[in-house]
Amino acid sequence: MSRYPEVKWAQRADKVFITVQLSDSKDAKVNLEPEGVFNFSGTVGTGNTHYELKLDLYDKVIVEESKINVGVRSIFCILEKAEKVWWKKLLRGDGKAPHYVKVDWDKWVDEDEDKGAGNLDSGGMDFSNFGGMGGMGDMMGGMGGMGGMDEFEGSDDEGQEATKQADKAEGDAKPDEHGAGTSEKKEAEAST
Repeated sequence: MSRYPEVKWAQRADKVFITVQLSDSKDAKVNLEPEGVFNFSGTVGTGNTHYELKLDLYDKVIVEESKINVGVRSIFCILEKAEKVWWKKLLRGDGKAPHYVKVDWDKWVDEDEDKGAGNLDSGGMDFSNFGGMGGMGDMMGGMGGMGGMDEFEGSDDEGQEATKQADKAEGDAKPDEHGAGTSEKKEAEAST
């Protein structure tokens, strides 16, 4: 009896990315047909457990321009679409996708963000959205921060951390009520 491997997928306007999650597969075979039929078979483990699947893709593909990489942990396929349009889903038909077919959120890009998003031919990583890691601040800002971290914000000196914690302990009083911040306040008043 054969089993179904887990399959992850993502797309761009011109490509579909399919990753068959199957570690240490032996005799892995992938057959792609222009009509959009994707067949996979392979064995795993000392018991030679057989895995296979057949996916009837949403639309046609260009077999000659598609690429398949059989790796140690997975089989990664970049399928070139025959028409450069976004597919509504991976598989044709009205039914729901099988439980072993999942979206690959690591590679997913929304249709409106696809313009110039780059491709995944370079090792499966799309670095175009990282932009020098500037996006991390935006991502963290929406998360509301981690509990208790606001006490240390902007502080590189342990002495400052202790002062801020002491201020909090005295009823969250304003800085000028404790004598802290008065020189900055006087400088601001003098400059106006």
